Amino acid sequence: MANMPASEMRLPPHLAHLLAARRLNTAKDALSLPKVELIAVLDAGLPTARAAVAHVSEVACPPCQTALALLEERMLGEGGRLATTLCGQDEVLCGGIPVGKLTEVVGPPGIGKTQFCLKLAMLAALPECYGSLNGCVVYIDTESKFSSRR
Repeated sequence: MANMPASEMRLPPHLAHLLAARRLNTAKDALSLPKVELIAVLDAGLPTARAAVAHVSEVACPPCQTALALLEERMLGEGGRLATTLCGQDEVLCGGIPVGKLTEVVGPPGIGKTQFCLKLAMLAALPECYGSLNGCVVYIDTESKFSSRR
């Protein structure tokens, strides 16, 4: 959502005009500036800069969910799941990894996190006729160790 164009953010007209005039075309452009710089770029006061950050953040950021809401969703079985094809893992996860959610996989080195994530990426991208999602995958490697050969 960081690359969402300002024109699609349904911002108040005066704010959209200010951002466009200053070539702050995406949410990332507007949110990456410190408030002091945003004040200078917008040539406006602190209240306007705060309003801009609040509006852009509200549109560009996913809604906050509490642990209780996630637990209730899990108990009700709402939302799709991507089966990992590991029976025990799928049972613990109530059917697999939640679809449409950000999932972080953590653990000690050498435990198989990367292999597990690559397998999930492949499973998510496979066509529906193979029992998969026929979807698109975003793989975020925070350690810059991704190997495309793998």
